[in-house]
Amino acid sequence: MKMFVPGRLCLFGEHSDWSGGYRSINPALHKGYTLSVGTNQGIYAEVKPHPTHLILHSCLTDGTRKELLQIPMEREVLLAEAKKGGFFSYAAGVAYQALTLYHVQGIEIDNYKTDLPIQKGLASSAAISVLVARAFNQLYELKLTLRGEMELAYSGEITTPSRCGRLDQSCAYGNRPVMMVFDGQHINIIELHSLKNLFFVIVDLAASKNTHEILSILNQCYPFATNEIKQNVHKYLGEISARITQEAATALEQGNAESLGALMKQAQTEFDRHLIRACPSQLTAPVLHSLLKHPPLQSLILGGKGVGSQGDGTAQFLVKNQENQQRVIELIKRDFPQMQCLKLVISASAAEVTPEEI
Repeated sequence: MKMFVPGRLCLFGEHSDWSGGYRSINPALHKGYTLSVGTNQGIYAEVKPHPTHLILHSCLTDGTRKELLQIPMEREVLLAEAKKGGFFSYAAGVAYQALTLYHVQGIEIDNYKTDLPIQKGLASSAAISVLVARAFNQLYELKLTLRGEMELAYSGEITTPSRCGRLDQSCAYGNRPVMMVFDGQHINIIELHSLKNLFFVIVDLAASKNTHEILSILNQCYPFATNEIKQNVHKYLGEISARITQEAATALEQGNAESLGALMKQAQTEFDRHLIRACPSQLTAPVLHSLLKHPPLQSLILGGKGVGSQGDGTAQFLVKNQENQQRVIELIKRDFPQMQCLKLVISASAAEVTPEEI
């Protein structure tokens, strides 16, 4: 059977998924709130059962094929591959969890097309994890719900060296905008609908960031804050982010682009104020901030901020209409030719992303 799993754009609340999870240890921490939407870019694959092995034929965004992964469906072998980290670790981690929890054999996945930017804050690792979880679920009739697929994908991803939160697996919901609330191990997922079209431009900054370093350093601030830097991390990822994200969810449902844009600017300002000192090597993000402050863009955008774990990976802008959306893209292509842009439109009935890369 053929499958498609999209990427995930975190509009608001980055990092508060895993920080809210620490409430299981420190109940004084604030609940985490995130607002995200699926993209139309993602991972395309054909999947079929295999009697003895996990086999993955993978394709990069430029169309080139990586080396074939072919390992036996044995717990120790799968776990060892997952612990290595790297491109194949996520598939191995999910297969390990599927084999541990369910009566399954192997699967063969031909990832014949990928148009989702990798390592740019759009949850590419979660997309492959959800794809593998969904393949096991459907091929072996595990009868997992959407939430069950998310849980299997998350369990597989944290089997690897990755320290992602549960937000990333919201790509399982496809193109629907959702707000997620994280309270220890409990998660509440609320689907949202906008009254008006909302127009975004997503920008691959064509730079680099180390997501593992960001997550590792910020996780060291939890579960208890022992100095001022850690207190500031708790403050932003707790009460400040929660307030901004809840206000943003209301603005999104109202279709109030001006309010949503103002909240994006506010979120980035507060993020910088409270978190850069914790991980300056990654969160100072000179390329991101240069684009966000680029003078020719200011009259065309309602707001802008970083994406995912932040850093010099991806930026997002909210604009008033389709015309401004196109003008922003043209300006970025002119002044930052190395960067690539995607259009995102959250409509009143659903969320959709134009499939072509601009």
